Amino acid sequence: MGRRTTAPGARRLTALLLGGLLLAGCGRGYEPAGPFRDVPQGQPPQVAPPQESTPIPAPGRPSTPGAEDEQAGDPNVVATDLVVPTGLALLPDGTAVVGERDTGRLLQVFPDRAEPRELMTVPGIDTGGDGGLLGLALSPTFAEDGLLYAYVSTATDNRVVRFPIGGTPNPVLTGIPRGEVHNGGGLLFGPDGVLYVGTGDVGDPALAADPASLAGKVLAVDVFGQPVGAGPVLTRGHRDVTALCQSGDQLYGTDDALQGPDEFNALAAGGDYGPGGVAPVLEVPGEEGGLGGCAVTGPYVFLGALDGQQVHVVELDGARVPVEEPTAFLDEDYGRLRAVALDAEGALWITTSNRDGVGTPDEDDDKVLRVLPPTSSAGSPL
Repeated sequence: MGRRTTAPGARRLTALLLGGLLLAGCGRGYEPAGPFRDVPQGQPPQVAPPQESTPIPAPGRPSTPGAEDEQAGDPNVVATDLVVPTGLALLPDGTAVVGERDTGRLLQVFPDRAEPRELMTVPGIDTGGDGGLLGLALSPTFAEDGLLYAYVSTATDNRVVRFPIGGTPNPVLTGIPRGEVHNGGGLLFGPDGVLYVGTGDVGDPALAADPASLAGKVLAVDVFGQPVGAGPVLTRGHRDVTALCQSGDQLYGTDDALQGPDEFNALAAGGDYGPGGVAPVLEVPGEEGGLGGCAVTGPYVFLGALDGQQVHVVELDGARVPVEEPTAFLDEDYGRLRAVALDAEGALWITTSNRDGVGTPDEDDDKVLRVLPPTSSAGSPL
């Protein structure tokens, strides 16, 4: 059978109509109210600066996971006693904002291991199933506007909101399907200012395949939630896009599955990542998976694994093919590992997820770690 073709003008018109319908569906029947109402933001409050009087210690060495002495404690741990820290965004000053999935709290975490500072509690979240306060991202113009973006679950949908620290969340993108499982949560601003949003299929693979649904997709929108390009749907066919990361112009995403292997995908506009679609860069067996975070630098990929209780380290060649099998980093040293991010010094920030009802928490869980990855040398970024 020959492939059907459509005139370019008709294709453009169809794309515009589809994009309009999807965005209309995002907010259909929604009236901003309660904690999600449009309000003037004013001058953004300031987060606390790093403590200049105390030099920031070097990140923990990968050869000493869990090592302690009576004076310094574990060199890898920068914060303890958190509740399912899921969102992680690094600030320009070297500190981090960490979001607790089940409480909605945002905390500023310091690399010098000072006591975390509670910033605010995001209102209106619903923590049923695996929902709650999920991904976090800084505004591309954070230095000027002080805005944070968050992927949150409410009682009726998943959505992206934005707010200054201490401010009221304003809706950016609403109407993403909500379920007990596979609620997504990946959130990333690309270098070009495009906001990429990873969603889940809420346990219904048919929604992931449906181009008219926002479920099981990676979406591309601007800072106001308007579609970039032909429409908000960049890729489809996903099960649960929990994390997004980027290297150069290549966007990547994790895809966590309830059954079968998890995937790490190189994302291309228009790609179908469902059964029989685009092949993943890497498959991770279910018992080693539960992929919840990713970071990329040079040829190296770091994948936080909840079920695997480790960070998978993968080296890719120029064709984005793994050079060899992944190696395990922090294997079972801290339990279930979720979010990962790389700071300017080449250190990995990692959150644990042992108080999520699945893990076995230690007395001081959950934690935020800051540690040199095994592919770097002390004091040198990757």
